[in-house]
This record gives sequence, C-alpha cells and structure tokens, in this order.
Amino acid sequence: MAYSKWEAALTANYETTVSWRRYLHEHPEPSFEEWETRAFIAKTLKSFGYSEIQENVGGGGIVAYLRGKKAGPTIGFRADFDALRIQEATGLAFASKNPGVMHACGHDGHTATLLSVAKVLADFQESLSGTVKFIFQHAEEVLPGGGKSMVEAGVLDDVDYVYGLHLRSPLEFGKVTYCSGYAMAAPDFFEIKIQGKGGHAAHPDATVDSVLVASYVVNQLQSIISRQKDPMKSGVVTFSTLKAGDGAYNVIADTAFLKGTVRTFAPELRDLIEEKISSMTKSICEAHGATCEVTYTRGYPAVYNHEEETKLLAELFTETFGEASVEPTPLRMGGEDFAYYLQEKPGSFFFVNSGNKEKGIIYPHHHPKFDFDERALLLGGKCFLSIVDHYLVDKQKKTIKETVSNQ
Repeated sequence: MAYSKWEAALTANYETTVSWRRYLHEHPEPSFEEWETRAFIAKTLKSFGYSEIQENVGGGGIVAYLRGKKAGPTIGFRADFDALRIQEATGLAFASKNPGVMHACGHDGHTATLLSVAKVLADFQESLSGTVKFIFQHAEEVLPGGGKSMVEAGVLDDVDYVYGLHLRSPLEFGKVTYCSGYAMAAPDFFEIKIQGKGGHAAHPDATVDSVLVASYVVNQLQSIISRQKDPMKSGVVTFSTLKAGDGAYNVIADTAFLKGTVRTFAPELRDLIEEKISSMTKSICEAHGATCEVTYTRGYPAVYNHEEETKLLAELFTETFGEASVEPTPLRMGGEDFAYYLQEKPGSFFFVNSGNKEKGIIYPHHHPKFDFDERALLLGGKCFLSIVDHYLVDKQKKTIKETVSNQ
C-alpha cells in the first residue's frame, strides 16, 4: 500500500522536519517581509529535486509542482509562513532571534509539515496518478492577505481541490478535527473618531463630552447583536480600544477614539452590522451635539468548508487514525485568508490539536508564550498524505465515498 510506505518515510524524516520548524522559529519575518523565509523554502524544495518552482506568486508566494507518471487530478496543499510582530517570551532554546517578531500562530509548523510532505512524495513521484501543487503562502496575518493576491494571480487555475491545515494550541495533542460549512468567521475592523467640545469639568453644560458620547456608542452598538440580528445567525461586535483626554481630572475631553472588530459568517449579517455601526454612531453623535468619522474595513471572507470534501476528510482521517482521534469541531470566530481559496475551488480547512499541558504548552495563538507539541508536525503530514493516497493512487477497490454510500 502506497500510504504505508509514505508514512514510514515521513516518520523517518521527523527529526529533520523538527529542525526545519526550529530554524524558521528562530528566524521569523513579519507579513510582506518574509525574504529569508522565502529563500529557505525555495532552496529546500530544490534540494528535494523540485525543478518546477514558481516564486513571488501574488507578490511573495512560492509554488512547487509534483507531477505523477499518470494523468489525474491536481490537488493543492497550502501552508502559510509569515510571523507576527510580538516579542517572544517562551524561553525556548530556539526562540526568535529577531526582536519584536515571533512565530506565535504555528505558521513555522505549517511550513515545516508541508516541506516534509513534499520531500516524501518526491521519492514516490512515479506512483502518482495526478499532480500535487504545494502552495507556500506569505502574509496570512495582515490585510489584504497573501491568499487573496495568490488567488488573483491564478494559483488555483489548474487545481481541482484545495486543502489546508492549522495547528490548534492549547487543545491537547492527539486529535484531528474538521468543521463542515462555515468554519471560521469574516473578521472586520472599525475605527470611530468622536469630535465633541472640550472644557472645564466644573462646567459640563458648556461642553460636548466626547467620553459620554463614546460610552453611549459602545453601549448602544451592542444592541445590533442583541436586538437587530437574526438570533439564529452568529455575530460579534467587540470594542477593543477607547481613548480620550490626557489624564487630567478636571478636563472634559473634546475627542474620543474607539476601535473594535466585527465577526460574522452570513454575508447579509455582515452588511447589516457595517451599515448599523455607521448609521447608529452618526445618530448618537448628532443627538448629543457631536460629530464623528467612522472607518469600516472588511477583512477576509468567512471560511466555508465544502460539505462533500469535508465529509471525505472525516472518512479518510477516521480510516487512517481511528474514530477516537477524529472529531468535528464547532465553528470559530477567528479569521483566516484560506477563505479565498475555498471561494474558488472545492476543499476544506482542517485542524490538528497541538497543545501539551505536561510540557506547559497551554497558551493561545498570538500569545508571547505560544508554542506547540512538535508531534503535530508528523500528524499533520500524515493527514496530507492520506488525501494524496485517496486522490492520486490507483486502487482496485471502491472509494471510501462509494463504500459508505452502499452501506
């Protein structure tokens, strides 16, 4: 069986995969500035014997083709490789050497995993019936996102199905999870500037208190979620920042600044919240004699996992790892620019749990102490290999879909 040989080769390459991850972790680069990271990925792929490599795809992505001996579908696998502007506080021996920049979301692990899969499959190229397209993506963390520009550059034009994974700490290592349909939210952002009229705290009647107006805005905009949206649709409006005044006890501030984020799945709810944030803020300010400027920035679309492809993953992973290691996961309010890929081609975005309480790997993504259990590199690689085994290996047996449908 092809998969068993691939799995053995992947396991044999585990220590090297860990070394790649640790190198990337030591040398993180922020979104749109991943020059050395790109060079490392391209050099590593070439060392495996890959010659059909495209660089600077969509402004910074890297693509490599592995074409099998026989014709068949083209499967796209995506891994992101940018880091975050966070000062690392893990104390790891391979902690970031770039001050103020850290791989705090597992992208170093995503890239190392896909490199390992690329290395293993390169040695079994002639056994494949079809093509694997390895997509290494820049700038997932910062708008407009590398996924958008790579898709616009045509990275999926020759792809039939596309898949990606994300490590999930601090959820305990050992499980692979999936979510059919909407899986991750559309993350939007807003800024509000409220202009009032400052003055002495002893004479509020001569002022337009921007702090008071801002407090009304914060309070009333929550009614969009509690009273104006369909209760069957998920949505979040969160204010993260409120700044006003210079700290004086006896001065009423003339200006207040608000920032926040909106998380939705349904496009119509996304439209509603954007409109209401603007119209309600303006009305509240007008009622109190203030003016405002509202800036609303749309982030990535919601991640929508195609139902058939997600069902297939659940069946493949269950057959490979056993029922106890595979389970559905609820949709999440975090965002991901893999959404752009799934708007273009059928596929699914799945998750590999990577926490470890005994080792203190308990911190969430984007935390200065974020880390992951490196065994997840191997588990994630096996997931990709099981997908290749399904699509690109000729078998004299029914597919999983056919077997299930006949039971």
